[in-house]
Amino acid sequence: MKVALVDNGSLAAAAHEGLRSAARAIAGAAGVAVDAVSWKHSDRVDPGAIGGRPAWTIATWIRAQAAAGEREFAFIPFFISPQGAIGSLLRSDLDAAKEAAGGFEYSFTEGLADGPVLARIVADRVRSASAGLRRPAVVVVDHGGPSPASAALRDRVAAEVRGILGGDVGPVAAASMESPDGAAFAFNQPLLADALAAPGFSGGDVVVAPLFLSPGRHAGPDGDLARIAREAKERSPRLRCHFAGLVGDHPAAAEFLAGALANALHAEALR
Repeated sequence: MKVALVDNGSLAAAAHEGLRSAARAIAGAAGVAVDAVSWKHSDRVDPGAIGGRPAWTIATWIRAQAAAGEREFAFIPFFISPQGAIGSLLRSDLDAAKEAAGGFEYSFTEGLADGPVLARIVADRVRSASAGLRRPAVVVVDHGGPSPASAALRDRVAAEVRGILGGDVGPVAAASMESPDGAAFAFNQPLLADALAAPGFSGGDVVVAPLFLSPGRHAGPDGDLARIAREAKERSPRLRCHFAGLVGDHPAAAEFLAGALANALHAEALR
């Protein structure tokens, strides 16, 4: 059985480097080889920017493995919420690849959204970002999108972070970076820009905790989240935003996913 850690994919070299780093950490913890594979996009990253080795995408990786005779695959989801729109589309693409390759078996391990580990990671990141601050407000922010399941996960994580941190922080809110237009997508509200203008969040210290796995176009010092925070400060000069670290490179993320892989392989061995 071949194993791959799979993410959405990105044109940012740092995002694919993050995926590869996570795959190495999971492989080391689980004692099983794990390839870093993106659903889309990453094959357009300059190989020179990622150590000279081109990035795999699902389509090219599956073709190469099938050509070598592989017919069993286990995928570790490197997503915040694999149950949203991206997860459904990824499975559709895998089913199409399965037909084109003449058939194979695939399965997914549990992901970070399964169980309490995601909130624990975010709370730990907030603690680190809060060092030296007195009860800062906290905004847990995801990407936002067409799936209410993703927004529900965001809200659940924010509530669990509030419970974990208790009186060490001030008010805790959930927000999305962006949202499709229309009342049908109101579940993404509030947007981060609006959350940073709300009472209790528009002045003083606010820790922004991104529900993002790797740096790229949205997360990181030059990403959209940082831009939104800068614009919020221009409107409210007393606002001081502090960014918590990302989820994907926290040691507990690799530890949890390695355990999920071990459980999946054990279950497969018992079949």
